[in-house]
Amino acid sequence: MQVKILLADDHQMIREGFRNLLDNETDMEVTAEASTGREVLELVEKTDVDVVLMDIMMPELNGIDTTRRIQEISPDIKVIGLSIYSDYNYIRQMFKVGASGYILKNASFQELVEAIRTVMKNQIYLSHQLAANFFGEYAGKSTNDSPSAYELLTNREREVLQMLAEGKSTKQIAGILDIGVKTVETHRWRMMKKLEMDNVADLTKYAIRQGLIKL
Repeated sequence: MQVKILLADDHQMIREGFRNLLDNETDMEVTAEASTGREVLELVEKTDVDVVLMDIMMPELNGIDTTRRIQEISPDIKVIGLSIYSDYNYIRQMFKVGASGYILKNASFQELVEAIRTVMKNQIYLSHQLAANFFGEYAGKSTNDSPSAYELLTNREREVLQMLAEGKSTKQIAGILDIGVKTVETHRWRMMKKLEMDNVADLTKYAIRQGLIKL
């Protein structure tokens, strides 16, 4: 049985490279590609997919929130986070929302293949170069750590925050989310109140620190 893979990355060259390599594996087939989190959600509902290789940083809807939605829509789909970031918080949040694996983009192709085959056996996969440091950091974390954006904000508030930080206007956000301009403004006001901030510049800095967007 061939593993059907969806490639999610906002860089076409990266997707093409992965496709060329994965299609040479006799037990794997790339069936779809997406450049945004919203495209991923559309594709998992209409395409036969077993595994999503998910870039953490994508426009409009980041990989963490996209993974959360996938698990709500199709919990049988395995998601492997694919990122340049080895930060504890990215890894923790990906597994918290239901990812089955996390691998760095500078890993070997054979490790990626190993990760795909591992998650298809209903096992968790963490990149070799991350495992020791991650579990060491995890063990040393206090239960009193400051809450992250994923704990403070609602799903919709994080969507609005990400797009505001990407420079989209209130009207553009309303159109993308199919909601009213006033609703977007309400979400923005609630975010600012929760985060104790009073302007979009501070929200943007916060979104970068939280890994919702990249510089």
